[in-house]
Amino acid sequence: MGTSTNAMLVYGYHLGGGDGEWLLQDAGEYGELPTLDWYTPDSEDGDDFITAAEKRLLAQLADFTETDWQADGYFDRERAAKARVSVEFESHCSGEYPMYLLAAKRITAYRGEAEEIDFPALQAELEQDGADAKLRAALDALGLRPTQERPRWLLCSYWG
Repeated sequence: MGTSTNAMLVYGYHLGGGDGEWLLQDAGEYGELPTLDWYTPDSEDGDDFITAAEKRLLAQLADFTETDWQADGYFDRERAAKARVSVEFESHCSGEYPMYLLAAKRITAYRGEAEEIDFPALQAELEQDGADAKLRAALDALGLRPTQERPRWLLCSYWG
């Protein structure tokens, strides 16, 4: 099995985290994740931060709280709910030590590939989709306040 070495261009917020410091205004003295009413790191359900955050966004922004993945049509309903949320978490850095982004748009250049970027078209698409407002709604639903003032284009790497 090989190792992925990808470049990602993401429009959104860098949240940090993983084994590194969280890039949040309310982070602890050493960059610890602030207390959140929807996430307990040592909870019995075993959800990691991203899984818990995705569940929170589905519930808060798309009114999707189903848990029975064996129910008829579950995955179709979940897919529709994720489309309504219209932002997602991305990991960067490495598979063993991930850091997190909240993104409205992601472009990945996989090893050996080159991606042509049309920034005016991308910016027009983001404005038409209301990407900034969707990102803000997600941050509000999660109770997160990034140190980054507003969404930006972020170039990052992934090795894993």
